[in-house]
Amino acid sequence: MTIEKAYLLISIFLFLSGLLGVIIRKNLITLLVSTELMLNGVNLALASIDSILGGVEGQVLALFVLTVAASEVAVGLGLVVALFRLKGYEGSSEITHLRG
Repeated sequence: MTIEKAYLLISIFLFLSGLLGVIIRKNLITLLVSTELMLNGVNLALASIDSILGGVEGQVLALFVLTVAASEVAVGLGLVVALFRLKGYEGSSEITHLRG
């Protein structure tokens, strides 16, 4: 097994563990961390596939995904802190009460 294929297996594990965290957990901070784990798994897969194919397009796309992930964390964490300070909400099931 080459190192690129090992990186692909690690990226699959990262993505699936993040997906499992999104499905199982209810805490908003844990949901944000799990989403970041999924995005990092995708970035690792992009970089390893790019290394196998010998181009630079995957690395450029991974850089764009990193910038989107950073902005998602900044906005998402700001919203979570604001919700906790305003209403005391910690879980995602409590946010559905904001509709009405």
